[in-house]
Amino acid sequence: MIVWRRSSRSQPDGENCVEVAGVGAAVAVRDSKDPEGPWLEFTRGEWGEFLGRIKG
Repeated sequence: MIVWRRSSRSQPDGENCVEVAGVGAAVAVRDSKDPEGPWLEFTRGEWGEFLGRIKG
């Protein structure tokens, strides 16, 4: 079972959020408006680099 998480800064109604989950050795990202839809998958290294760049 995949456990999806949202940022604590997300809107209270839960819409228009990006959700993130650990999937084995990868990180999955999806749109909360389409929970049954596809997700993007990144290696943990790619995800860490992305977070490092946006935190600047």
